[in-house]
Amino acid sequence: MGEFLKRLAAPLVVVFLVLLTIVSMVGDRRARETGGRDLPWWQASLLEITAPIERLVSAPFVATRDFYEGYVDLIGVRAENRRLERRIAEIEAENLQFREALVASGHLGRVASMRDEVEIPMLPAEVVGLDVAPWFRSVLVDRGTQHGVEPGQPVITHEGVVGVVTATSGHAAKTMLLLDRQSAVDALVQRSRARGVVRGVGRDRLEFEFVVRGADVVEGDEVVTSGLGGVYPKGLRLGRVSQLRDAGGRLTRIAVIEPAVDLGQLEQVFVMLRRGPQMDLLYQPNLPLEDLDGPAPVGAPPPESPAEGESGEGGE
Repeated sequence: MGEFLKRLAAPLVVVFLVLLTIVSMVGDRRARETGGRDLPWWQASLLEITAPIERLVSAPFVATRDFYEGYVDLIGVRAENRRLERRIAEIEAENLQFREALVASGHLGRVASMRDEVEIPMLPAEVVGLDVAPWFRSVLVDRGTQHGVEPGQPVITHEGVVGVVTATSGHAAKTMLLLDRQSAVDALVQRSRARGVVRGVGRDRLEFEFVVRGADVVEGDEVVTSGLGGVYPKGLRLGRVSQLRDAGGRLTRIAVIEPAVDLGQLEQVFVMLRRGPQMDLLYQPNLPLEDLDGPAPVGAPPPESPAEGESGEGGE
């Protein structure tokens, strides 16, 4: 009998649990239809016991699922971030090119208008370097004798004067800036026509030295080239008067000039393909002997060549 009860114990427990489940389901359905009800004490007790057990049993599976989903999502987010970073870099590069194109178009427009005003051929050039010597103020451009550039030719931008070419090679040229201490330009005040000399002082300013008597120079005056001196054509902008001061008891005064061109931010310049006669004397001092002797006197017979003299003597 005891063995029979032991054999029936497991099926009876299963049947009891199935019946309990069916009763609970029927009760829950009726409760939903009637608007809800409180659980009986035995169901509430069973729920309180089984809920923590189910939570404990399902915790590893939930953690594994969350980890896997988070890892997969993280891989997707990382790939998306890389894609967005590449796209942002491409957009920034495109914006930079567009901005540079806008700046270049405005610059070329000003250059075109300047070419219409100045009838001297001009060669565009790029600034490719600075002079390594700290006591000189000069730059290197990427045009040389192969492009028609010679020492003594002015270098300008659409804003005004930059300097003058002082040395050349086949494909490069050295340009002395207005700021150099050796630079001196004959200039005049555009408003009052007062004349003087603009000199470089090695810093970011220029000095305009003019005679005090009768000179009408005030702050804000534009200073331009006078055309004298044989280097720069007349009317090119040099800068604006920013300050006036005495020259230490001499008969002259000095005006501090702010350059028209930002000489520390040069990128594109133009070499004016002209050179005055003074520059020819400076950079080509060795003239042929016949030029040094001067023209022959009027009425003087032309000199006989040695071959003609010898032939005449042989004929006699």
